Amino acid sequence: MIIDFHTHTFPDKIAETAIPKMQAMSHSTAFTKGTVTALKESMLDAGIDYSVVLPVITNPPKTQNINDISISANGKEGLFYFGGIHPESPDIPKELKRLKDNGICGIKIHPIYQQADIDDIRFLRILYSAAENGLAVVTHSGDDIGFPGVKHCTVKMLINALKQVGDVTLIAAHMGGWKNWEEVEELASFKNLLVDTAFSIGSITPIDAHYSAEELSLLAEEEFLKLVKIFGSERVLFGTDSPWDCQKNLRETIENMPLSQNEKDNIFYKNAKKMVPSVSLFG
Repeated sequence: MIIDFHTHTFPDKIAETAIPKMQAMSHSTAFTKGTVTALKESMLDAGIDYSVVLPVITNPPKTQNINDISISANGKEGLFYFGGIHPESPDIPKELKRLKDNGICGIKIHPIYQQADIDDIRFLRILYSAAENGLAVVTHSGDDIGFPGVKHCTVKMLINALKQVGDVTLIAAHMGGWKNWEEVEELASFKNLLVDTAFSIGSITPIDAHYSAEELSLLAEEEFLKLVKIFGSERVLFGTDSPWDCQKNLRETIENMPLSQNEKDNIFYKNAKKMVPSVSLFG
C-alpha cells in the first residue's frame, strides 16, 4: 500500500488560473493540472492507493464552505481530506469540533500564506483546540518557494510552539523545514512531531532560468537518509506536495533508497494509517 499524505487540489475552474499563477510565482513546474481528476490520474500512474488532500485557507470567511467540501468528499475514490483553518477563521473551536464530529482526522495550516508566526498566540490556540479534539495538524514548515525571504515557521518558532502546546500531533511538512534542513535535527526530541517528505528530495524542476543550480537543490539522498535516522522511520510520512512534485518519481526515488522494508512500509503507509484510521476500512 502507498499513501501520499500531502497533496493539494483545486476546483476545476480555479485550477485553470491558480496553477499558472503559482508556477509563475515559484518559477517551478506543476506536475498535474491541480484538479481532483488530475490527482487521481497521477495516483493511478504512480501506483498510489490513497492520497490525503490538504486545503489551505487564505480567506477566513470561506472556512466553513471549504471544510464542507472536505467533509462531503472525504473517503471517496481513494481520497481522504483534512480540514483547513486560518488564524482569523470564525469560531475556531466550534469549527474544529465540527470537523471531528464529521469524520475529519486533521487540519492543515500554512503560516506563510496565512501571514502569522507558528508560535503566535492565534496559532497556539488552534493547536490547543486541535489537541482537544484529537485532530492531527499539518503545517507548512521552513521557507516557501513562492515567498522568498518570508519567515513564519522556522525551526526555532516550531520549538517555541511545541514547548507551549504539549500533546498535539504535529506534522512539520517538507522534512521539518523547507530549505532549513541544517536546523531540523533540533526538532527530533519532540516525540509528538512527525515530518513528511513533500517537495524535499532531489531538486526543483524549474520553468525558466530564474534559479541557480545551487538554488534548485533540495535534499540529496544521504541528507534525507540522515534525517530518517534522526527522527526514526516511524515519524516520517510519504508526501509529494502534488501537483508540485511528481508522485511516481518520488515514490520510485524512495523505493530505491537503502532502507529496510519495514522502514519503507512505515514511510509509505503505516504511519499515515495511524493519522487517518479510516484508511483501514479500505485496505
